[in-house]
Amino acid sequence: MKTARLLSCLALACAGVAALDLTLAGSSVGPARAATAAAPDWDRQGAARYLDGREVWWQSWDRPHKDRDTLCVSCHTQAPYGMARPMLRQDLGEPDPTGAEQVMLASVEKRVRQWRLMQPFYSDIPSGPGKEVESQNAESVLNAFILTGYDARSGHLRDITRTAFDNAWALQSASGPDAGAWVWQNFGLAPWESKESQYHWAALMAVAVAKAPDHYRDDPKIAANLAALTGYLRSHYETQPLLNKVAALWASTWFPDVLDSAQRANLVSRLDSLQRADGGWSLTDLGPWTRVDQSAPHTESDGYATAVTVLVLEETGAETRASPQVARGLAWLTANQDKTTGGWTSWSVNKDRDPKSDAGPFMSDAATSYAVLALEARR
Repeated sequence: MKTARLLSCLALACAGVAALDLTLAGSSVGPARAATAAAPDWDRQGAARYLDGREVWWQSWDRPHKDRDTLCVSCHTQAPYGMARPMLRQDLGEPDPTGAEQVMLASVEKRVRQWRLMQPFYSDIPSGPGKEVESQNAESVLNAFILTGYDARSGHLRDITRTAFDNAWALQSASGPDAGAWVWQNFGLAPWESKESQYHWAALMAVAVAKAPDHYRDDPKIAANLAALTGYLRSHYETQPLLNKVAALWASTWFPDVLDSAQRANLVSRLDSLQRADGGWSLTDLGPWTRVDQSAPHTESDGYATAVTVLVLEETGAETRASPQVARGLAWLTANQDKTTGGWTSWSVNKDRDPKSDAGPFMSDAATSYAVLALEARR
């Protein structure tokens, strides 16, 4: 049950998005519009409203409420939000985090400070054997990832973020075939909570370390952990779905030994070949994925696949950043922002979800955050 304090925080968060109809958050933009270089600029205020609105919804939903009046962090909604919203705030000239951000950050920081006391988000009973370990491992990485998104904007790594990293390093697998990674939450829900998610988030953990301010990546205390992490990414690369290879390419921007030059060139060429005629990419092509309900997957360009591909190509190097593929991808993102919700649409690779259901917009949440990052990176 929510405490009075949390209800007060939620009221603060809701105040900033009172005019937003959250039922629109999962609406589809329909067939992707062909992008052109002459497309108008994108709506930053609309993107901010979408992201804040979805964060308020997440905080008011019953399922994320966990031990000691805290909230479950989510790979699809909160983790990308933690990267994108601080960047939007800076661009929009907002002096302070929104109410939705404050609620999220207070919960994350509380769980980090009381790490040894907190119950995992999932328990072996009733969720199944191993779920406590999976849950704690995944949360440790997500906490560090989210807090780094804020510290990267301020230019200083706070003590609470260092503690979050310490919690994660303590749970990093030290032996076995997956040494260097973290046992990940696996409910068979790609791409966030499935077997392949372990590699994806190991790569994003490397990105978080690289983006952490105050030269955190050069701290001798984490040298062995970092070597194990990059070693895992390098040794497991070839067996990964294409989305994970994109994440590895992102990590290799700062840790070049993750990929060799041939792997890098082959991956960029493969991504170029998968770009659709309208300038976007389809998440279906970044699999393979299998829908459990046997429904036909969406094969058209979507916001998440396009945004994550464009962002990584932008950050990988000057050559890919200046490529016509990136220019066309950015134009697709500009042309395909939903004018009603302010977000970008993507679809589940697991089943045919109702876009107006609780879980229906999850991939659109991630799509919108990554679209913001990709569009801001071009500046």
